[in-house]
Amino acid sequence: MTARSRYSHGEPCWADLQTRDVAGAKEFYAAVFGWSFTDLPTPDGRFYAQAFIGEDLVAVVAPQNRSQEAAATPGQWNIYFAATDAEEVAEDAVHAGGKLEFGPEHVADTGVLAFIAPPGGGTTGIWQAGTHLGSHLYNQAGALAWAELSTPEPQAAVAFFQQLFGHEVTEYPQDDGGSYSTLMVNGGEVAGVVPAEAGEEAAWQIYFGVTDLRKAAHAAVAAGGTLLVEPEEHPEEGSLATIQDPQGGVLSLIQTPSSN
Repeated sequence: MTARSRYSHGEPCWADLQTRDVAGAKEFYAAVFGWSFTDLPTPDGRFYAQAFIGEDLVAVVAPQNRSQEAAATPGQWNIYFAATDAEEVAEDAVHAGGKLEFGPEHVADTGVLAFIAPPGGGTTGIWQAGTHLGSHLYNQAGALAWAELSTPEPQAAVAFFQQLFGHEVTEYPQDDGGSYSTLMVNGGEVAGVVPAEAGEEAAWQIYFGVTDLRKAAHAAVAAGGTLLVEPEEHPEEGSLATIQDPQGGVLSLIQTPSSN
């Protein structure tokens, strides 16, 4: 495996899970991805878990805040885009028609964090790397591989991200008359934007790679999860499935080439 040493401005660089049951989530995702974990304390006396493939950090499983716990909020995967200056992005988000939902806040020496949302919604993390650059692996088995925003205002969302990050855009017309947009950095596609179904709120769908889609999907069910989108009978590179963990966190799987 080739580890990432940096992410460009506007690339998805990190994903983490907020859940009411960190221990249960660790057991579930270890079964799906083969992750190992290191537990670290939180300031309020709980713990969060760093997830690894071998020695490479690929995600974090963290406890929900107390208000989320009290409201019985389902688990939630969050996506983060790399930024050279998180404060500037946060400020520009408001001028671009979006919202600043949190921050910017320095997280010790690890980096600067903010949460923003484009027009139409869809909470998006912003990460300015310090000692923590993001996922050490990308588009490999067990690691972040893609992110896709489903939104009732896709054109406004695309324009928003273009203004903040300078993304180039490729449009793929769909059979229903809509369009699937991809955001691009340095000529490569890094994320998608798709129209939401009628009545659906904006949300990011996050994809992690697996080398055997059906095996990973079956492992998710065996570990107590639910298959929301089943894999095809004979998956190939790029084939998809969607799972829900026992605490309600939704994550998609995408078949990636074997690293062997």
